[in-house]
Amino acid sequence: MLALVTGAARGIGRAIVLELARNKIDVAINYNSSSEAAKLLSSEVEKLGVKTGIFQANVSDRDQVLKLFADVKKLFGESIAILVNNAGITRDNLLMRMKPEDWHDVINSNLNSVFYCTKEAIRDMAKAKFGRIISISSVVGLVGNSGQANYAASKAGIIAFTKSVAREYASRGITANVVAPGFIETNMTQVLKDDVKSGILQSVPVGRIGSPEDVARAVMFFANECNSYVTGQVLAVDGGMTM
Repeated sequence: MLALVTGAARGIGRAIVLELARNKIDVAINYNSSSEAAKLLSSEVEKLGVKTGIFQANVSDRDQVLKLFADVKKLFGESIAILVNNAGITRDNLLMRMKPEDWHDVINSNLNSVFYCTKEAIRDMAKAKFGRIISISSVVGLVGNSGQANYAASKAGIIAFTKSVAREYASRGITANVVAPGFIETNMTQVLKDDVKSGILQSVPVGRIGSPEDVARAVMFFANECNSYVTGQVLAVDGGMTM
């Protein structure tokens, strides 16, 4: 079985790739600019005894997505059975200060990429009558966040898009689900000041920052071949923050 993970070179994407590989699933690693990190990840995956390959593509560009899928199929000789839409960016600012390009960049990277990749993957999944589509949203897409109107809109859009896809393709053996991470330890959160982190942790009942591996295990639950009766769902991996 073959999986494609977008934005996979670092952070949550990296953890997802390794979790899939540990479960003996071949993985195509997509990255945009982190080529060295992608190469290192690929070597780790190979040690786990599964097939892998790295593919550079900006998944907010439809033409690059088409080439990405063609290249993956050419290298592995099979279609993608598991798609993990993980690529995304932030361009935070208060609404009155937000530039139109910051809005469009986030929507393109976070939401349009999910549309392009899912649309391309679903053709072969429908033919095979099997598919697992897992998209990474955020708790911000559930509750909003000050200074992140663009990010929240993109992540909420992923949820609504996924529910629609789940309804359209449930009869074809395809499930579509969402993982919505809360406060997760990544390069983006490491730059936050200690007092900011402490303030956030006060809203997390389990009292700790989540790890990329916490998110990866949730993705693996949805990716599992046995979980054919779970679709259109949103799983918040947030330590109870949004309960």
